[in-house]
Amino acid sequence: MNIKRITTTFAAGCFLSLLSLAPAHAATSPTKCEMDFTLKGWSAVYKTASGHGSVTCDNGQTAEVHISIKGVGATIGKSEVLDGRAKFTNVSDVKEVYGNYVAGGATVGVVKSGEAQVMTKGEVSMALAGKGNGVELGVSVNKFSITKNH
Repeated sequence: MNIKRITTTFAAGCFLSLLSLAPAHAATSPTKCEMDFTLKGWSAVYKTASGHGSVTCDNGQTAEVHISIKGVGATIGKSEVLDGRAKFTNVSDVKEVYGNYVAGGATVGVVKSGEAQVMTKGEVSMALAGKGNGVELGVSVNKFSITKNH
């Protein structure tokens, strides 16, 4: 075998090996996703709220979503979250933000209250913050659901 042929074969093999590794690395790269949202709801032992949001990821993916919150506990009041923002960790695709997040928390608020909470869904975590209006007092366990708008 001649040296030129061995070198060409080796170079082609290295190139093909690199191509096969590139998609695997891209699929596992962490992506930063954020969601801007609004919510309106009420509570009287049972807590419910719904709203909508827009998810934007640094890999260029976006999604319009529907949000709902359900909870039980000793709560009473009504509330509205304006200019809400959520940040997601441990995602590689916008589809991973969909689903049910859970958290327990204490809520105390009077007009112009602020909401801040961290919720999880398996490996994915979501940190929430927002400005609110309304009155709410109590303790609740919440399920925060994000679904894609159809």
